[in-house]
Amino acid sequence: MQRTTVGDVELAYESFGSPGDTPLLLVMGLATQMVGWPDGFCRALADRGHHVVRFDNRDIGLSTHLDDAGAPDVMSLFAGAGTAPYSLADMADDTAGLLDALGWESAHVVGASMGGMIAQSLTIRHPHRVRSLVSIMSTTGDRSVGSPAEVALGVLFAPPATSRDEALQRAVDTYRVIGSPGFEFDEAALRERAGLSFDRAYDPAGVARQLAAILTTDDRTAHLGEITVPTLVVHGAQDTLVDVSGGRATAAAIPGADLWVVEGMGHDLPRELWPDVVDRISAVVQRGEGAR
Repeated sequence: MQRTTVGDVELAYESFGSPGDTPLLLVMGLATQMVGWPDGFCRALADRGHHVVRFDNRDIGLSTHLDDAGAPDVMSLFAGAGTAPYSLADMADDTAGLLDALGWESAHVVGASMGGMIAQSLTIRHPHRVRSLVSIMSTTGDRSVGSPAEVALGVLFAPPATSRDEALQRAVDTYRVIGSPGFEFDEAALRERAGLSFDRAYDPAGVARQLAAILTTDDRTAHLGEITVPTLVVHGAQDTLVDVSGGRATAAAIPGADLWVVEGMGHDLPRELWPDVVDRISAVVQRGEGAR
């Protein structure tokens, strides 16, 4: 693992593959550290000729936590009142700064959930830095699409865990609600990842600040229409946290975007899907390289 300073924050990151290969940046979502991109998935991408980098966003994992900002009133923000300490645009600018630190003039970018929102914002704000875009289980910022189901809201606003054991059980309980009903539920792997995340850093206030950035973001739909790079949108048909309408709206807004709606998939990336996801990401990367 390495660290680099970007503006006022320090970002922790890891890389897979050869530095001479095609650059591919993975951006993770709300409340999820970079280990949410499993090692095996990252290695599979590296084996396809990609120099893969995953990183902790601000306020998660081993990157800077903005403790002085306190914990926002998320319930008020969900009702449309209040402000956030920072925005998704700020997180997109963090990502652009990481590209600078890596010495990458541009890269192929894959984002999941909130990471998809950040990847979209990066492509909008810094179009010359993105060679291709993959937006997974994400949405446009339009409140009329991508809304969570009522059962997922209960998970989203559950009180934070108070111990390691509780955090591991909370992860299991959460993904039984928002995970993929059409694929095997790998409880052992989920507990292992949750334990690793807890041991690296556990900060519910930081997660609340990330959620505040999502809840106060503007609708990106019009700006998504300005994106010209090859784009793939992936969404689970059974996603209860970000309804599939968010993925459909994203693909409809980006000219020429391909949409892959996966039956049985919820708000995670089941191991059984990794080979197909890697193939599809690699195909988009190839298109992006061809467009250059």
